[in-house]
Amino acid sequence: QLVESGGGLVPPGGSLRLSCTASNRMYKIVTMGWYRQAPGKERELVASITIAGTTKYIDSVKGRFTISRDTAKNTVDLQMNSLKSEDTAVYYCNNVPSSGSPSPWGQGTQVTVLA
Repeated sequence: QLVESGGGLVPPGGSLRLSCTASNRMYKIVTMGWYRQAPGKERELVASITIAGTTKYIDSVKGRFTISRDTAKNTVDLQMNSLKSEDTAVYYCNNVPSSGSPSPWGQGTQVTVLA
């Protein structure tokens, strides 16, 4: 089970820190990621982190978002700075499989960037 938290309403330029807690130990040994789904759009992978700590980001968030994980606590965080209106979406964490689909989704956390 995956539980996301930390979303909210912030003005442009603001910051939020999202947290994800996983209850299944399987998530400790796989690549994890933060995804987002904006209204009317497909869900997209925003950032990922391997068990070795290697990170990847989509171009639109590079330099603004930072993904991290604590394997002992089985948590994955996403620090989001310099938020823009286009970052508004429901954010989800999940594994990033090399093939097939991610595990069942959690409820996500809403991020709204609004002046």
